[in-house]
Amino acid sequence: MRIAIGGIMHESNSFSHTRTSLADFQQQSIYYGEDLIDAWRHNHHEMGGFIEGAEMCSYELSPLLMASATPAGPVSADAFESLVGELLRRLRNAGNIDGLLLALHGAMVSEEHLDADGEIVERVRQTAGPDLPVVVTHDFHANVSERIVRHSTALIVYKTNPHVDQRQRGLQAAHLMARIARGEVKPTQALAKPPMLLNIRFHNTSQPPLVGIMDALRQIEENDDRVLAASFAGAYQYSDVPEMGPAAVVVTDDDPALAQGVAHRISARLWEQRDALIMHLPDACEGVKMAVAEHSPPPVILVDMGDNIGGGASGDGTALLQELLRQRASGWLIVLCDPEAVNLCAEAGIDSEVTLMVGGKYDDLHGAPAQIRGRVRALHNGKFEEREARHGGVRFNDQGKTAVLAINAESSTEENYLVLTSRRQPPFSLQQILSLGIDPAPRKIIVVKAAVAFRAAYEPIAGRIIEVDTPGLTSVNPSRLRYRRVRKPMWGLNGVADP
Repeated sequence: MRIAIGGIMHESNSFSHTRTSLADFQQQSIYYGEDLIDAWRHNHHEMGGFIEGAEMCSYELSPLLMASATPAGPVSADAFESLVGELLRRLRNAGNIDGLLLALHGAMVSEEHLDADGEIVERVRQTAGPDLPVVVTHDFHANVSERIVRHSTALIVYKTNPHVDQRQRGLQAAHLMARIARGEVKPTQALAKPPMLLNIRFHNTSQPPLVGIMDALRQIEENDDRVLAASFAGAYQYSDVPEMGPAAVVVTDDDPALAQGVAHRISARLWEQRDALIMHLPDACEGVKMAVAEHSPPPVILVDMGDNIGGGASGDGTALLQELLRQRASGWLIVLCDPEAVNLCAEAGIDSEVTLMVGGKYDDLHGAPAQIRGRVRALHNGKFEEREARHGGVRFNDQGKTAVLAINAESSTEENYLVLTSRRQPPFSLQQILSLGIDPAPRKIIVVKAAVAFRAAYEPIAGRIIEVDTPGLTSVNPSRLRYRRVRKPMWGLNGVADP
């Protein structure tokens, strides 16, 4: 049995005016053929699960390509055609294969295709023919399309956010593929989508309402042999596309009625809880005030939700930095992406005093540049390793040349740290900070530019977590963004009235 593996993954913020280029994928991760296996074998990612599945399920690997880039604006037409064209070329040249395991994010948008993942799967189906089993994995933040469900044999979605089960979902896909290829099962699948926006504020799968839904999915898979996979996607609200919105996807063994029934029950379960999903969060001023007044053990984690790097934001938002400075907070730590400021720190050298304008340079949505004065405490190449299962599943990370500034330091215990990076790096790993010689645990206040994904790393050290309604490309307040293409009416988007 010979199974091809591959993937193209990108979470595309359609509100961004920038485009994700082929160079962005090359900077982050593109691997071809056997190099794919060496690069991804040990990662906590579905690709690692696909590879491990070869030994567990006794199939030979035919690696195609695996490409990913940091969430940002839509993928350029050239990048999309280059990557998809290479995937299809390698698929055509793979020889006799018994199936394809395909890792797609589910929220990719390109310049020419709003449903870019659906476009990939449809082209794969046209290339491979109607009979080749194609099992697709999706991120929890997928905007699942009917086209994906129609052209794939089975779809499996992560069951956790933060995403710590990616490798397990890859293994689940591998085991299902082996059963399909051996003729043991004949998958049929169904999709159900409630007409609502499930705000990312409520995407923590360890808390209501999702913890109950995820537990129900696991029980369905464990207790009903007819159900091959039961999934729920919370969706990605920063892609303004018709497919945007949560979804239930159920795969059964040749029982379409059962698949449809279970999918609709899961969808209805979320819809019935919608009145508990109305968001009330402090703004930047109030959030910092709450953090300064907090008496629980440190650190307080301030979540800069409008500048969520993992959702495609710039990573240089200054709303919380400005308030930390204005309110004279002490003992804080914040990371900003500002390659220009990093270069100035490098030119000045370690222990030099510098005065800089930092952040607010990407666009006019994330606040104005902030003037800071500090001492260059450290310079670093920005590379670090994460061995634990963390959101994103990436082991080796590179945030580019990095500078650490000590701001307004009066004593070693009260120093404020501004970490400046050259590349946007989502705060999915404490190693991002530990690698710089900073212990985040005793900090009084730490700002993370995230939504939910940071929790796997930061919850164990947090005294309190305060989510803040800050401006930016990933604002959790839908009224800050102009939607034009989503299905309407949609609960939670324009007010709270039922459609």
